[in-house]
Amino acid sequence: MHLLKNRKLKALLTAILLCSGINASAQKAWYIDGYHGGVWGHYPDWNTRFMADMLNKHAFWKINLEIEPETWDRASKIDPQAFADLQSLMKDQSAGSARIEYVNPAYGQPYMYNIDGESIIRQLGYGMQKLRSYFPGISFETYSSEEPCFTNALPAILRSYGFRYASLKNPNTCFGGYTRAFGGELVNWIGPDGSTIVTSPRYAIEKLEPNSTWQTIAWNNSTKYIDAVRKYGITSPIGMTLQDAGWKGGPFLGKADSVGQRNIYTTWRNYFENVTRNDKRTDWKVSQEDILVSLVWGSQVTQQIAQRVRAAENNMLTAEKILVINKLSNGTAWPTPLVDSAWRTLLLSQHHDCWIVPYNGDKGDTWADKVIKWTGNTNYLANNMVNGTAASKSDVFTIYNTQGKARAQLVAVAIPLQLRDKNIAVKDASGKLVKSQVVKDSVFINASVPAFGFQSYHLRESTIKSEGSIASKLADGKIRLETDLYKLVIDPEKGGSIVSLILKKYNKEMIDKNDRNGFNTLRGNFYNNGGLKKSIDNKADVQIIENGALRSVVQVKGSIAGTAFTQIIRLSQSSPVIDMQVNINWTRNVAVGEDVDRKNYKWTDYKKPFYNDSNKLVTVFPLNLAGQKVYKNAPFEVTESKLNNTFFNSWDGIKNNVILNWVDVTDARGDYGMALLTDHTTSYTHGENFPLGLVTQYSGMGLWGRDYFTDGPTTLHYAIIPHKGDWEKAGIWSTSAGWNEPLKAVAGSKLAGKQSLVDAGNSGLVLTSATAGSSYVDIRFLNAEGTTGAKNVTVNFKFKAAALVELDGRTVKDLQQIVTTAGARQLHFEVPHMGFRTVRFQL
Repeated sequence: MHLLKNRKLKALLTAILLCSGINASAQKAWYIDGYHGGVWGHYPDWNTRFMADMLNKHAFWKINLEIEPETWDRASKIDPQAFADLQSLMKDQSAGSARIEYVNPAYGQPYMYNIDGESIIRQLGYGMQKLRSYFPGISFETYSSEEPCFTNALPAILRSYGFRYASLKNPNTCFGGYTRAFGGELVNWIGPDGSTIVTSPRYAIEKLEPNSTWQTIAWNNSTKYIDAVRKYGITSPIGMTLQDAGWKGGPFLGKADSVGQRNIYTTWRNYFENVTRNDKRTDWKVSQEDILVSLVWGSQVTQQIAQRVRAAENNMLTAEKILVINKLSNGTAWPTPLVDSAWRTLLLSQHHDCWIVPYNGDKGDTWADKVIKWTGNTNYLANNMVNGTAASKSDVFTIYNTQGKARAQLVAVAIPLQLRDKNIAVKDASGKLVKSQVVKDSVFINASVPAFGFQSYHLRESTIKSEGSIASKLADGKIRLETDLYKLVIDPEKGGSIVSLILKKYNKEMIDKNDRNGFNTLRGNFYNNGGLKKSIDNKADVQIIENGALRSVVQVKGSIAGTAFTQIIRLSQSSPVIDMQVNINWTRNVAVGEDVDRKNYKWTDYKKPFYNDSNKLVTVFPLNLAGQKVYKNAPFEVTESKLNNTFFNSWDGIKNNVILNWVDVTDARGDYGMALLTDHTTSYTHGENFPLGLVTQYSGMGLWGRDYFTDGPTTLHYAIIPHKGDWEKAGIWSTSAGWNEPLKAVAGSKLAGKQSLVDAGNSGLVLTSATAGSSYVDIRFLNAEGTTGAKNVTVNFKFKAAALVELDGRTVKDLQQIVTTAGARQLHFEVPHMGFRTVRFQL
């Protein structure tokens, strides 16, 4: 009877569908096919010929490309005819009939969330420029990626480049993560600045594929997937796989006909413009914590890649800004070929494969090895463009400020040979003596430099000797450091931990003294060496190695699990940044993290030991803050965390616990807080029963069951900023920007005197980049710390005209100069919170 009822029900439903003009066997489903990869990752020389032939053979097939732009340098030479055939197929860029759409033009296919916002802009800009040189007339309207190459600030960047659509799906390559399942057919992806882009999300019903750690159920348009999608109310379901270049699934689903459904290959542009043009869209303000990603954070190879990339980013952005200052001040030419070459290798070093398969490749030519070479080239060119052939004997230095507001900071300059072993006096551009402190062959200058500008300083011999000290040794053996901002005490008996940190103006103790981990200490699970170990449990040797009126440095020598480490703590007068460094002297591979049963482990297991940060070696900072809230920055964004804790141990439970530049913890009311800054992208820890921490080391099993190991010392540079108020009031973003781009001293510079070229004042704007062409200068601002609204920027150089422009060069609005009663020239324009604006000055 039950079977009979089902048959009758099926017959009834079929009759209803037929009467309504809908044939169940002919319902359409859509599919995104194409290729991912490139010459640096995986692109066999036959692939161009294969794509062209298969497109010509299968008239129903359409493909979406995510191929590294440099691929065509080789492909066009290896098989010119195949490349010409592909160019011919690429000529049709219309939505309905185009056979090919280029959906990710990024130069180095980066993950996006782990690099600077400016790097994302250059990835797309340089990539599109390269592709247009090979495919004239190519259109870029949809952003899509086979890997989780997403960050929540993308809508503004994509729209400014002219993109109209995006996808947040990566159904067949989720090893490194995926986006949160949300919504139905379409969403309006809303970025942190309010920018929106029409997007195909990972549907709310798009579950992770069972027995897989790399797929969602949308990877092959299975009947089960399509049925679930339709049941949810999605009328034009779509699945996706961008095949690795070299796969011969052309087309991936064959003819794409199966029982009960008809799959249609499409470009993303056609899907958005012709299939779902009038479909309902749900608004979705995507948080960075909706980007659910994870790499082998803490592993030595990953952290060294991240450090090298960060250093190269900082050097390159600093160099460009100094080049613009020189161009505006004395007409120095913009060195386009050198700038382009430096960016090229930096963009390649950001390739996602560098981060997720760093050990892949031949000996001496792994992805990690490539990063060393690529960032080395970037740093060499950046340093050469700034320093040139400055004379080592020069006693005149120009100190540059690459930020958009005036800064005071200690700057170290090399003492010329003729002044070594002498007392040094330093004068600024006005001839006024400034405070200084000699340390070996360098002198620290208490430099004060105007916004986006420079000031020259002159070193000379003096009879005056600087006096004073910040650090002192107390009667009980502890070390105390005291500046105008902080009072800090270090206890050798407790592993060199900081046992007191007082924000002096408010007499606020920042350390939770009831926490048994210690502050600025190491803790980790050494599973082959006795389990949980803490550096606070061993005595340390603490020495004052530098002590002056402007700066003091303390060295902590301790040990953990039998391995020696050295911490450096630097305090400077008037500086909110407490600068720190740790060097762990690994002499062999020491396992630290979560253990795993290697005999029975399968790389398809959901649980992976490298996910669990609580067992990794972590530098911890227990804070005396009640009801803690966590904020963390991302590219052009700050997210207030909604996580109860940062911990997970399974592929289907990934949380976004990534620290890009900084993470900030405040009390519930936002009265006090502390920011943690890091020299590389990694993960952080925080939870109800676990303190704020910086993941410092992991050694154990990583992705695909591969061992990630330590093969030498580990060195990390980090800093903390205790503060009053929340992160915006404390200026954490701009302080972090200044920590990454410190005042830069250049010997023998032609610039003299003191000048500010651009001043954003207290507007909340951060000057993120400055670049130039032959007749113009582009300066970009991010409204990181200000409210949405009108901003005034003071300009102190001559220009013919100024306008707001999009990233693709389109003029948005001409700007009029406003002359204040004091005679200053200002530009006035609107910027949303977390929005960026590019001002183009015609010279």
